Amino acid sequence: MKWKKFTLETTTEAVDYLGSLFEDLGIEGMEIEDHVPLTEKETKGMFIDILPELPPDDGTARVSFYLDEDADTEEILNGVREGLKELRAFVEVGAGTITASETEDKDWINNWKQYFKPFTVDHILIKPTWEEIPKEHEDKLLIQIDPGTAFGTGKHETTQLCIRQLVHYVKPGMKVLDLGTGSGILGITAIKLGAESVFGTDLDENAITAVGENLDSNGIPKERFAVAQGNIIDDPAVQDAAGYGCYDIAVANILADVIIEIQKEVPAHLKSGGIFITSGIIDMKEQAVKEALLANPELEILETTRQGEWVSITARKK
Repeated sequence: MKWKKFTLETTTEAVDYLGSLFEDLGIEGMEIEDHVPLTEKETKGMFIDILPELPPDDGTARVSFYLDEDADTEEILNGVREGLKELRAFVEVGAGTITASETEDKDWINNWKQYFKPFTVDHILIKPTWEEIPKEHEDKLLIQIDPGTAFGTGKHETTQLCIRQLVHYVKPGMKVLDLGTGSGILGITAIKLGAESVFGTDLDENAITAVGENLDSNGIPKERFAVAQGNIIDDPAVQDAAGYGCYDIAVANILADVIIEIQKEVPAHLKSGGIFITSGIIDMKEQAVKEALLANPELEILETTRQGEWVSITARKK
């Protein structure tokens, strides 16, 4: 089915008013394009280290909405035009011009799956749950992943850096703390490498579902991988649920700025001599993370590894 797309040239000042107008007209949802920088609150928890550079905010915005084939297009458009006239009395709505186009009906949630194919990280085969095991990789350690709407297919350089460090440090029977677990790929890798149990944390509630489904796909009992939603940096409930001084390894594939904060809390949860594996660090922020780790009297840096423009830093609790 094709959808009719309508784009309205307006102002950022009018966006909220238009949202209310669209709701009154039965229009479900809208797409907003503007040059307003994201706030710190909006970027918190996003897996983006460097935001795209935007042109200066000139106050303009483009607001798009979609109507299906059965909608009374003319009646709805007339309602939008009349609403714009009323809004002009108390808010600047800009040009107010409306352009029409068509778009295909696509399954945007699942469309990316066509690009997620089996791949290897050294002796480990990572494959999506819907793909077959390639014959040439049947002898490799298998990890099956469906990230759903959580972060983590394993293909990103930062995840591969962490996987290689887990291969190096995980020993049978170890306990692992997986910070920002996402799809659970790093915790599942740790268990496949011999770890006894994993405790994961994530800000995103979708991670709870994703981890559970991926445990099933890998034949791992759920009691071996617990997950808590929340921020271990400042949430006492999450800190207590994780437990103190009990982990052999902590792994955090997040963002440089988050690692700088989280490294203050991690030693409380590690055993003496415990390993802290970090990644998600763009190369231009490597020094800032190292300075934070060096300033922590409980940690010492062991090694730094790189892949492309991404960096992994591994430290140990003294």
